[in-house]
Amino acid sequence: MSGFATLLYKELLRFWKVSFQTVAAPVLTSLLYLLVFAQTLEGRVRVYEGVPYTAFLLPGLVMMSVLQNSFANSSSSLIQSKITGNVIFILLPPISHVEFFCAYVLASMARGLTVGVVVLAVTAGFIDLPLASPAWIVVFALAGSAILGALGLVAGIWADKFDQIAAFQNFIILPLTFLSGVFYSIHSLPPFWQGLSHLNPFFYMIDGFRYGFFGTSDFPPHASLAVVGLSLLGLTALGLAILKSGYKLRG
Repeated sequence: MSGFATLLYKELLRFWKVSFQTVAAPVLTSLLYLLVFAQTLEGRVRVYEGVPYTAFLLPGLVMMSVLQNSFANSSSSLIQSKITGNVIFILLPPISHVEFFCAYVLASMARGLTVGVVVLAVTAGFIDLPLASPAWIVVFALAGSAILGALGLVAGIWADKFDQIAAFQNFIILPLTFLSGVFYSIHSLPPFWQGLSHLNPFFYMIDGFRYGFFGTSDFPPHASLAVVGLSLLGLTALGLAILKSGYKLRG
């Protein structure tokens, strides 16, 4: 196998061998969110006309799981390799910085999308979800998981210890996902907070993903896709530049 294929296989195997922790646990967390919020707010909150709250909530939870697990995969892999010292065995072979980046991001996408698909599959028999435009679902799921995989790679390179990764996840990733419209429509917020929500790139990923199910959204899907695409290009350029410079990887 080529260097790229070997590294990708290693990263896929890394999360799959502990799938009880990397896949099953996030799925259970999403189902608990769904159970608690559905039981509490079903029948009391109506976001889109003719759409039950539980159905509205599920795509947001799926996308939240995709994003959080994509970030966790690349960030945890890199920080573990740096702390244990085995990152040298990844850097010694003749693997270009582009191959390095693609292997980590693709593996992160695989984990995030696996969790999202399992959540959808488990709930399929209980919640009736329409499919207004499956293409939008696929596009936003792929783009969102790639963005968070790239962000996780950047965070993993920047961090020197597990505490810094945990702080990045708890103080940046978690608030951005919870304040992105997973549990509510931003139209229910006061004007100031609506404007602030539009500064959150996670909002566009989740809103565009939800549009694929219901054919309605808080923001035009083409505009959301433009924001998501620019975010992906920016993080890709940043990640490739950091890898090419060898920052915190090659001493």
